Parts: sequence; C-alpha cells; structure tokens
Amino acid sequence: MADDFAQSVKQQADIVRIIGDYVRLTRAGAQNYRGLCPFHNEKTPSFNVHASQQFYHCFGCGQSGDVFTFVQKMESQTFPEAVRTVAQKCGIPLPKREFSSPEEAKEARIRGRLLDIEEAACAWFQEQLKSPEAAAAREYLTGRGLTEEGIAKFRIGFAPDNFNAIRERFKGAFDEETLRASGLFSWKQQEDGSAGSLYSRFRKRITFPIMNESGRVIAFTARALDSGEKAGPKYINSPETPLYTKGSVLFNLDKAKQAIRQLDFALLVEGQMDCISVWMNATHNVIATSGTAFTEVQVRLLGRFTKQVIVNFDPDTAGANAAEKSIGMLTEEGFTVKVVVLESGLDPDRYIRERGVQAYLAALKAAQRHPDYLIARARTLFPARTAESKVKAINFLLPHIRQMPNRIARDEFAADAAQKLGIDSALMRQELKQAAAGRRDTVASTPGSGKDALSGNEQILIRALAAAEEDPARRLVEERLEYEPTLYESLPAQAAIARLLAAPDPSRVLAECEDAAIRRMLAHALLSSGEQVTEHLAREALASLERNQLEHRQRELRAMLAAASREGRDEDVRRLSDEKLSVDRALRQF
Repeated sequence: MADDFAQSVKQQADIVRIIGDYVRLTRAGAQNYRGLCPFHNEKTPSFNVHASQQFYHCFGCGQSGDVFTFVQKMESQTFPEAVRTVAQKCGIPLPKREFSSPEEAKEARIRGRLLDIEEAACAWFQEQLKSPEAAAAREYLTGRGLTEEGIAKFRIGFAPDNFNAIRERFKGAFDEETLRASGLFSWKQQEDGSAGSLYSRFRKRITFPIMNESGRVIAFTARALDSGEKAGPKYINSPETPLYTKGSVLFNLDKAKQAIRQLDFALLVEGQMDCISVWMNATHNVIATSGTAFTEVQVRLLGRFTKQVIVNFDPDTAGANAAEKSIGMLTEEGFTVKVVVLESGLDPDRYIRERGVQAYLAALKAAQRHPDYLIARARTLFPARTAESKVKAINFLLPHIRQMPNRIARDEFAADAAQKLGIDSALMRQELKQAAAGRRDTVASTPGSGKDALSGNEQILIRALAAAEEDPARRLVEERLEYEPTLYESLPAQAAIARLLAAPDPSRVLAECEDAAIRRMLAHALLSSGEQVTEHLAREALASLERNQLEHRQRELRAMLAAASREGRDEDVRRLSDEKLSVDRALRQF
C-alpha cells in the first residue's frame, strides 16, 4: 500500500465517524469526543477522540494513535489491511493492485469472481425463501423462534427442490470454471474421465451463509427440510474452495467480534441455530464451529480477539467429547475456559425458548471452571469408588492437566482432582504429581507393590475375614461391612474384601482365586507378620476407616462450599453448611 495513498485516505477520513462505528462517542468540547475505552474495562469514559488533529488517546490505559492504528487494533489487521478498510468505509476507490506473477493475478481474479458468485447465490436463496415453495421452510424457521429481522440479519434463504434452477439463473453471468469452483454445484464423473453436467448441490434445504471476518459470503450450510434416508444428511456444508476452509472459519465471527472485544470473552456453541438464537435473544459475543470439530487454526483466530471462552456445547455424548477436545486445545493456548451444562440436557436454542433469556444468562454467569467440569465428568464416567475406577478417572483427566501451560495451575488441578475423587493414598498423589509434570501419560493401574500396596487397616480387615467362622473379630467386621459397604468400597483392597465377604469358605479363597492381582493382595495380607487380629483391633481399624471417610467428605464439602459461595448459590451454601456441621460433629466423637 503506497504511502501517498495511505496519507490521502487519512486526510479524507473522518476519525470521529470511523471510531463511532465501534464506540459510542459524545461531544466533550469544540473538537473533542469522549466514550468508554474499547481496549480496557471502565465505567467512567476516559477515551478521547480529537476531530481536527485526527487522533485518539485513552487516559485510562494509555492507548493512542490515528485512524489506522485504531482499526488495526479493533480488527486485528495489518497496516495495509487497515488502510483498505478505512478507504472502503469512506467510499474511496482502491488503487489498482500490482501482482508479482501471472499466477498471483489469476488467483486474485478467481477469488474475486468466487466472492461475486457466493454473494449472488446468497441473494438468490433469500429471494427463494419468499416463494410459495418455501412455505414449509418459513414455518420451520418461525417454529424455531426466528423473526423476519433475524432471518434478514443472518441472510437465511431457501434452496428449491430443483437440480437446475440456480445453474440457469447464473448462466451467462459466470464462466464454467467459476461455477465448478464455487461449491454450489455437484457433477458426476463420466466414463471417459471428464466432468459431467452441473446440478445444484443444495436442494429443498434452508441455507445459512457462512461469512468471513469482513462479512463477505464465502460458503453455505444447508439444513434438510425432510427427514429420512432419501433426504440425505440433516446438514450439508459447502466443500472446501479457494475461499473456504472449514477448519479456518468461525461462524458469526464477523458480527460477534466487536462484542467479544468489549466483553473480553467469547461464547462458543456447536451449531448455527444455537448461535443465531443466542445472538438474537441473549448476547452478541457468540460464535460457532462451522461443520467440523474445533481446530488449532480456529483457536489462534479466536485468540486475536480474546483469551477467555465459555463453552456451551450440546450435553449428549458427541457434544461432551467435542467440548473436551475444545477445552484441551484452548487451555494449551493459554485461554481461560469455563463450561456451561444446561439443565435437562437442552441445547442453547431450546433452553432459551423453553426457559427464557434470563435463565440462560444466569446459566452463563454460573459457568464452571473447566477443571471443575472435567472432574465432575470423570466422576460421571467412572462412578464406582474402587481403586481401579479412580485410576481410570485420573487417566481421563491427566491429558487435560498436562495441557495447562502454567505449572501452578497444573498442580492445583491435580490436587483438586485427587481430593474430589477421594484419593487419599500419598503414593497415588505422588504418581499423579509426576505424571502431571510430564513424566508419564498415565498413572499405574495398581499403584504400589508388596506390603505397601495395602494399609494396615486393610490388612486387618482381610485377616479378620479369613479367620474361622466363629471368630469374634470376623463376625464384627463381616456384620459392619455388610451393613455399611461404603467403608471399604473406595479402598485398594476392595476387590479382595468383597471376594472374602461373598465366599462360602473364606479359608479357600486364596487357593481358588483366579485373579492374580487379588491373589497377590490376599497373600500379602495373610502372610504379614502383624499382631493377632482381636475384636478390639478390628474395631479400631473400622473406626479408623470411618474417620478417614468423614475427613474425606469434610474436604469435599469445603471445596463445594467454596464453589457455591463463589457462584452465589445461596441455597446450596445453606444445604452444604448443614451437612458440614453434621460431619464436623461426627468427627469430634473420635
């Protein structure tokens, strides 16, 4: 971009009008205008624009510059891009571009023609939505809560059930090369290897245009009106073209980017309808993935506008898996991530329609920190309180722990996971810490070996249960554990204790057990040279386990209380406080 052209644009540009597109300005003097700074959060305006001198300055954060600097920062553009943007806003013709090679010139011409045909297709689809044939499409959109304003804002259209209509419309307006490169058509390969006649890719579908950052149409997503095998996939996306790469585009970023900057966070949802519903009804800083999983390119693109994201994907299995992958990529790039899980398994669009906008905004406000969400997810996937289940839960969490770039944050995540999963073993905590530091990808499935694999209490229980039927210690342990199985269900020796409790003749368990791990555990306990297991010793071991269980619950309640208090959930605070008082009283009895 030549310096003289940039200078000419700057002289013709009205900086107050340009900045006024982004910031609400009020007059504060003969040549001065003032507003809230878009570069930092403030309640009292300290951002000033001087009309005659053509510069801005914020007395709050110190940002200052000319019209090009402002557009560069707001649009995350290079200087030449900012000059072009300001020129276009002012209606100043751009100078003819010089290309470095014939190939570059050809590529630019193709891209220009493709932008023209995508825009023409979008306008044509919009026209078709008003036709009698599109009555079912209009009914569907109305049923989803979309108003005429929303349909127009997102340029939603309709592709008629016709193989040739759009081709005939564009006949003569665009050459064959442009038609085939547009992604609007399909064709069959002929026997001689040549490409067959063009026919419409999108038929009897509602069309949603996909825009680039500048708001230019570059592709489409189309939803089928009919269901069933004949209708094909529910959604069809444009194929990749010179304009469109699925993993490089965020749906609605062109409309959301200003709100994302102002609010300093983005709301990430799964589908176009969720995104449109949220944008029209709740908040403007919402974007969606576009027909593909969240990618590293999209993460870097989003990072130009904010480093804070709330993820609100569908709560089904596919949505949960997509959320986990997205969380991993975002945290690896240094994003602060929160997660919203809506009640009753609803998606954002349906939740807003059924529960209302205020309920949805409250759900966003109560979004969980991503470590809390992942720990809760681990407990859902692996609900048993056995040692094996806990190891699986930890191994589910470890990749997420390791992806956090900050070591302190990794250690906090690991410690929180150990506490909430009920991992009291110092050995397991050490393995977790080492794995989180990057030494291993998983923790061992059977941490520890030899006598150290079992605590003294576990050895006492096993030896008591293996004693003769009339032994007082055995009767005490057997009755207590059958009445209160939670005392042993979270122990590493859980499987061995359960085997002894279920055995008709405990004395033969070791000989008849086919599980090598349980057999090894039983052997260590029964061959240990501890004192004889008396009724008094068994009672002490049971009391110790009960105390450990209460202490674990006490730690859980502290963490849950802190979270509930932080999120303003007063009813949960009262309920958890009552339970904690009860646990505290029980512990004082020991």
